[in-house]
Amino acid sequence: MPELPEVETVRRTLAPVVEGRAIALASFAWPRTCVGDPRVTAARLTGQRIERVERYGKYLLLHLRRQSQASMLVIHLRMTGNLLVNGAPDEHTRASMTLDDGTAVVFRDTRKFGRWEWSRRLPARLSALGPEPLEIGRDEFAVRLRSRKARLKALLLDQEFLRGLGNIYADEALFRARLHPLRSAHGVGPRKARDLHGAIQAVLRDAIDAGGTSIRDYRDSRGAQGGFQKQIRIYGRDGEPCVSCGTRVRRVLVAQRSTHFCPRCQRR
Repeated sequence: MPELPEVETVRRTLAPVVEGRAIALASFAWPRTCVGDPRVTAARLTGQRIERVERYGKYLLLHLRRQSQASMLVIHLRMTGNLLVNGAPDEHTRASMTLDDGTAVVFRDTRKFGRWEWSRRLPARLSALGPEPLEIGRDEFAVRLRSRKARLKALLLDQEFLRGLGNIYADEALFRARLHPLRSAHGVGPRKARDLHGAIQAVLRDAIDAGGTSIRDYRDSRGAQGGFQKQIRIYGRDGEPCVSCGTRVRRVLVAQRSTHFCPRCQRR
């Protein structure tokens, strides 16, 4: 599933193309991609001007305006969604919109889990999400960490704790901070809390700089793959030697997700 760096990369490649343009036509080839009635939503989108594109955790928010009325299109890529500028429609195209300059934005989604939702304001479920990991301060992060009893990996995947982190970058951040994924959050001391805060922000920035991680389906809006998969240190390396110490990387399940760690570098 695209995580914060992938969605941010899509935002950065999409925004210059669509901001300031009006939606001339919107359509849904797969009705369930639309939250609500697809015909009503398509009609509501048509004629809207896209003022700006924002990333909110793993969501894309297209801020819209028609005359004096503001609204937004909330897009969740989920597992296999791709927003492609001038991409040729194919059998995996689930939704699309044509802009007033003729540019087409195509939403391809092999697994059909992605969603488009028109809303007058930020949906309540998004308001309940935690802070942005790239914006939260070190002290606030430490306080939030110490107040939770969950295991570290499970907590980092909890979108109400921090919005935007997923399996890849949670594993990578814990490895950089030398913290075991099964360690209880409230038992992490001040120094290690600072280490984890710094590791989360560093790995996310590194991944954004690399254009995200393309392991399977992810592409940016130009159709280009990310490059961070070449920099991964721990995720998906089960049975391989640790890049730091040579110990065999282990895999366990945490919150029903595969979790990778080095038993020597990340002692419990």
